[in-house]
Amino acid sequence: MALDRSDHECLARWAADCAERVLPLFEQKFPEDHRPRHAIEAARAWQRGALAMTDAHAAAFAAHAAASDATPHAAACAAARAAGHAAATAHVASHASQAATFAATAAAHGAAEGSDAAEATARERDWQHQRLPEHLHALAFPARNNR
Repeated sequence: MALDRSDHECLARWAADCAERVLPLFEQKFPEDHRPRHAIEAARAWQRGALAMTDAHAAAFAAHAAASDATPHAAACAAARAAGHAAATAHVASHASQAATFAATAAAHGAAEGSDAAEATARERDWQHQRLPEHLHALAFPARNNR
């Protein structure tokens, strides 16, 4: 699917929204580590035309480094990866789907004890699905039935 600049920006904004929803799962464990938050901010800045793609890409790498540091904490790690992929969407639009997938994974790992992880994932995916223009669903949800 060929994307125009407007669709690419829409995907970056949506990926940042997805990552931001689960960012507290990272920040609760690592309140002094701002790399994932900066990556989300970079995605938004790129989308507005206020940041070069290379700077957003650097922020993505930093968020992925934060995810590696958070590996023992599955929800925090997935939340940082979501942020990294959100920023990387500036470079390659298909990273948006990875941001959404990692956000759903973070939501599943962050579900309150006794909650159903599959239900948390489904709720997150439904939220994501509702907030993206329909013409971009096939790109953002390649393995999902786009009901």
